Amino acid sequence: MSTAEGLPEGGLRLMRRLVRGYFTRRWDIHQHGLEHVPATGPVILASNHIGWLDGPLLFTTAPRPAHALVKEEEFEGRTGRLLRFVGQIKVSRTRNDTGAVRRAVQALGAGQVVLIYPESTRGAGEFERFKNGVTYLALVSGAPVVPIAIFGTRQAGEPADARPPKGTRLDVVYGEPIQLPMRVWPRDRGTMADAGDQIRDHLRAHVSRAKSVLQRDLPGPLPTGSTDG
Repeated sequence: MSTAEGLPEGGLRLMRRLVRGYFTRRWDIHQHGLEHVPATGPVILASNHIGWLDGPLLFTTAPRPAHALVKEEEFEGRTGRLLRFVGQIKVSRTRNDTGAVRRAVQALGAGQVVLIYPESTRGAGEFERFKNGVTYLALVSGAPVVPIAIFGTRQAGEPADARPPKGTRLDVVYGEPIQLPMRVWPRDRGTMADAGDQIRDHLRAHVSRAKSVLQRDLPGPLPTGSTDG
């Protein structure tokens, strides 16, 4: 068991307990493959990102409390205070955010769970877009990366901020983890590229399998004029 000091989890655990009932009453939530998430130790959850509800859904229903990397634009006013209270990690999408990386590595070093969206923004959810932050965290920590495919939080043609109606079926599919050897140094460009290719291919294959098993489609690209600002 790690003795490193992780991120605070009191508010995170409290809020999960408070809102779980609301989520399960409002939407028809089905979780698959929960056995793929290790019960202890550091874990990186890497999810596709199709709609506004993805973050709150995983915050509430993930099998372990997760510290998500959340875009810094959300850390304003009441929402920002709530995100800080529940231990989420503020991250910039336009620059290398060493502070956010440091906090994520801190959490993993303490055996906690970090949630990241490698696509960076909401969209088709196929992992066509891929940023290497998840690769860096995987190599630095040696933590397993568990892929997640979410279905139902946005329908085809709907904008980025669409909310699914009450009763909508939401599927959250966890896949077999991929784990790369810890490589604290050196991590040259070639090493990062090779590791990134492995992780991206694993995530894309998981989405493809989930679509086949569930017989569900993802919503496709955002409509023209809709952005995840």
